[in-house]
Amino acid sequence: MASSFLLFQAAAVTSLVGMTLGWRGVMTKYSGFYDLPTAWSNVFWGILVGGVYASYSHNAILAPYLRLVMDGSSAIPNPFDLVLVCLATSVAAHFLLRRERVRSGSSHPTSGWALGLAIGAMLGMIHLYRVFEGYDTLLSMKLWITVLGIGIFAPRSEALICCFHGQLMLQGRRWGAVLRSTFWRCAYLSMFAYAVHSLLAWVFIIPFVLLVNRRADEWIWDSIPSESKKRLRKMWARQVREQRESLQRGHESE
Repeated sequence: MASSFLLFQAAAVTSLVGMTLGWRGVMTKYSGFYDLPTAWSNVFWGILVGGVYASYSHNAILAPYLRLVMDGSSAIPNPFDLVLVCLATSVAAHFLLRRERVRSGSSHPTSGWALGLAIGAMLGMIHLYRVFEGYDTLLSMKLWITVLGIGIFAPRSEALICCFHGQLMLQGRRWGAVLRSTFWRCAYLSMFAYAVHSLLAWVFIIPFVLLVNRRADEWIWDSIPSESKKRLRKMWARQVREQRESLQRGHESE
């Protein structure tokens, strides 16, 4: 297998690609109608929180699980460690989404999406590095399915959790948001650890993420002020008209 430096670079690039896809999927759609500086601030904090979260989740959950299923170790991952890591991350995300600059613009869902993308990218990077280390060759279909799955869906899963957390905070359900985020974070972290060992996990992960992803548009839409919604509808209508006119001109030129 390649050197540790190259493996780390491959893991980092894959996670950044997944983070970019997550940004383009939602944040680009509403570009200009949310607080972009606050979103980028949350990306920075997400990298810091995500680095700690990824390191502890690897040491407490992923590494013991892989030793259990691959080496026959008698030690099993401690469920208390799983809950503690996920709860601490949810509390950290909660306090970041309680900052004045987030509350003043009611940008909890968009800030949560940006925060979650960064946290998930860091988680994916650390876990992917461990995945690469576990293979003797790059010519493995299972390896690349796992790499693509974690690289794409780890940032998006965290983004969905943090966006949902922000939506609940907008509704005034502050500590309920922490508990729900902790539950979903425990669930997806367990499934991603299982996915490193078995491709069957993606049969459950992918449909669920795609299903919940539809709700993200609703959560972000609810956070946009009424005047901005009107301008956004007008902009979308204008874009549709321009596309139709360009198609008509293309047909006429033929």
